[in-house]
Amino acid sequence: MAEQLWAPWRIQYIEMEKPQGCVLCQKLDSTDDAESLILYRGTQNIVMLNKYPYNPGHIMVTPMRHIGRLDDFTADEIAEHYDLVRKSVKALQKTMSPQGFNIGMNLGRVAGAGIEDHLHTHIVPRWNGDTNFMPVVGQTRVISEALTDTYKKLLGKIA
Repeated sequence: MAEQLWAPWRIQYIEMEKPQGCVLCQKLDSTDDAESLILYRGTQNIVMLNKYPYNPGHIMVTPMRHIGRLDDFTADEIAEHYDLVRKSVKALQKTMSPQGFNIGMNLGRVAGAGIEDHLHTHIVPRWNGDTNFMPVVGQTRVISEALTDTYKKLLGKIA
């Protein structure tokens, strides 16, 4: 007999009305950085926690301008973008002590982009043993820390 795994908090996401437009632009326009999980606002990019993380500390760096192709980056935008990727890794190393990172972009839906028309770079901290049978067998990720706790831990550490 198959075991059941209960995740009652997922029903809020399943039943919620999905926002129209770009979710990243909506976060950029928000005046409540904590609610939007924005950790840092640069001059042309922001750093934010991923609301649906693969691991605790899953950060995204995204340009403030709504662009969907690498060729659309200006030289200043891309320089700040990757400087913030570097600073985010440093902040995660200091606060969470991961043993490695997955860093990258998903360009296009077939490449796994959930938000394909607004570029963003994922920074996923990794620890030895952070994956187990749950994603494979239970199609469920286990996130061991609340987003609000991760947010508090990282706020003010990226500069």
